[in-house]
Amino acid sequence: MPDAPSLERVSAHRVAARLRHQSDSYAEIYEHSTRAPDDFWLQQADCVDWITPPTLSSPSHAQEPGTDHGSWFADGTMNISVNALDRHVAAGRGHHPALITDSAMIGEKSVLTYAELLERVRKFAGALHELGVGAGDRVLIYLPMISEAVVAMLACARIGAIHSVVFGGFAANELAVRINDATPSVIVTATGGLEPSRQVEYLPIVHQAIGLSTGSVRYVVVKDRPQIDGDITEYASGAASGGSPDVSWLDWDELESSALPADAVEMRAQDPLYILYTSGTTGSPKGVVRDTGGYAVALQWAMTNIYAVGPDSTIFTASDVGWVVGHSFIVYGPLLAGAATVLYEGKPIGTPDAGTFWRIIQDYAVDVLYTAPTALRAIRREDPTLDELEKYDTSSLQAIYLAGERLDTETWHWANDGIHVPIVDHWWQTETGWPICANPRGVQQLESKAGSTGVPMPGFVPRILDREGNDVTKPGTEGNIAIQLPLPPGALIGLWGSTERFENSYLAEFPGYYATGDAGYFDDDGYLFVMGRTDDVINVAGHRLSTGSFEEVISQHPDVAECAVLGLHDELKGQRAAAFITMKHGRNRDEGALAIELVALVREVIGPVAAFRDVMVVERLPKTRSGKILRKTIRQIFDGEEVRIPPTIEDVTVLDAIYTAAGRTRIQ
Repeated sequence: MPDAPSLERVSAHRVAARLRHQSDSYAEIYEHSTRAPDDFWLQQADCVDWITPPTLSSPSHAQEPGTDHGSWFADGTMNISVNALDRHVAAGRGHHPALITDSAMIGEKSVLTYAELLERVRKFAGALHELGVGAGDRVLIYLPMISEAVVAMLACARIGAIHSVVFGGFAANELAVRINDATPSVIVTATGGLEPSRQVEYLPIVHQAIGLSTGSVRYVVVKDRPQIDGDITEYASGAASGGSPDVSWLDWDELESSALPADAVEMRAQDPLYILYTSGTTGSPKGVVRDTGGYAVALQWAMTNIYAVGPDSTIFTASDVGWVVGHSFIVYGPLLAGAATVLYEGKPIGTPDAGTFWRIIQDYAVDVLYTAPTALRAIRREDPTLDELEKYDTSSLQAIYLAGERLDTETWHWANDGIHVPIVDHWWQTETGWPICANPRGVQQLESKAGSTGVPMPGFVPRILDREGNDVTKPGTEGNIAIQLPLPPGALIGLWGSTERFENSYLAEFPGYYATGDAGYFDDDGYLFVMGRTDDVINVAGHRLSTGSFEEVISQHPDVAECAVLGLHDELKGQRAAAFITMKHGRNRDEGALAIELVALVREVIGPVAAFRDVMVVERLPKTRSGKILRKTIRQIFDGEEVRIPPTIEDVTVLDAIYTAAGRTRIQ
């Protein structure tokens, strides 16, 4: 492997030295991973089962754009479904719970043991094989949060097929884009999904998407849900207009019951495991490709050393299998670790109340809760004194992990003071597959700092760079966060069908680095503070200011539940900061008086340079289904630009208040 730049080696040693007074164990592990990555990762590879153990540990990405991108553990072979299921059954743990499903929407609960889940996976893998699916073929999975989603993913992995999970409920045109890019021969879906106030019928969406696509799909496998209106009959008979007459619609239960169980296929470590499409607000989605061996090794390390999750643990990751968090920490990570994982269909509030998470923790003796800051803020808004928490026995809970968006310090303090377990903010991306920075509780619990995402994890060497790519060494100085190449195992190995786009998106801006697109800074102790996306940095009269710094101040006001600050166009100053806030329940404040208080607070903390004066109180902020605030969409509305509403938006009607305030009308 090429030598890393000497500057980066200095950086790695410096970070380790800063932390040595807290944890020699962490410092030694991190230093080993950056000083001798080949040796370090070959040692970690021993923690998973291989058919052919690797002797090579090569980088997943070359040092410079335009060169060949290799993969970790290039001469190793394995099957990740065997690591997730078979090896635990072979070790005598087949009777242990593997997959717990809990639907708050219909009040149903079920548990599959490792032996039961393995049998279902083997059967459905056999069913896919009988449909002609083999190694390297693509299968698109469009399912709600039901056990069949996990079965389908692992069944694909068992026979070497590449799965592409799409969040259930995506519109037909978005689904068609993904069909055209991945060219699956099979779509696995259900009759529909359940939201708190409505049903989402999937079959009309899938039918329309196939009609809009270029014709790769040959089979649609449908899991019937009795709670959903409509069934497969109209489509299986060919009576539905549109679509394609060459597509066969098949019932999941009939297919699975008659199939012969499939054996696991030997896969190379670098073989693609899945394609997961990012959901940007502009341009076509990018199909992130994950490999098999590197992902297995990285997740095995993460479960043990970051989350402290093992064979006797239960983890509740409140996300969706359609997102990367669901892939890594609902499905593959927990099952690789031999833990029980909770698959939850519902919301943090409203299904039925703000005590839902605490009820799940009690019912299944959950050790680790993984969720997004938005979920905690929603609970805080509904139940600021945590009265619902007191109704349940949550003594099993060891820690709460948060990711997906920036965690404001006010929410961190509220949770830390009220829930009485470590609140661990950490940072990663769809592209990296597992945490870049965290607090490695499985190694040793380090000091937690409000506002920080923790310290770098093995193999990740993040740097702060200015716009010209120069190293920013002064602690507390904000800049672009970039990661030295090569990225560690578990990170993306490319974008599906587009090497050029991969290089242009991630490698071209800062040669020798992966550009994260996030901005932030390190403090004196080597802790990283991620302040937001680089396009969330605004320029006010020549002063570059992070919107995250505004949000940090505003969120501390006792009447503010959530806030989003963005830069709006200003004829004089170029941009001006504007805050969109929601108030806590029960707070009946005069909006004008509240705005005056917030302006004064920002000017006191950040200074007059902020030139801050615009505050808008709204009932709800527009968000994606994964809880991210749609800042760019709000800015486009106010700046009079063409608005492309992301397909991931949770409730498009929330935008109506934004349009009204901007003097515009939303086109239906």
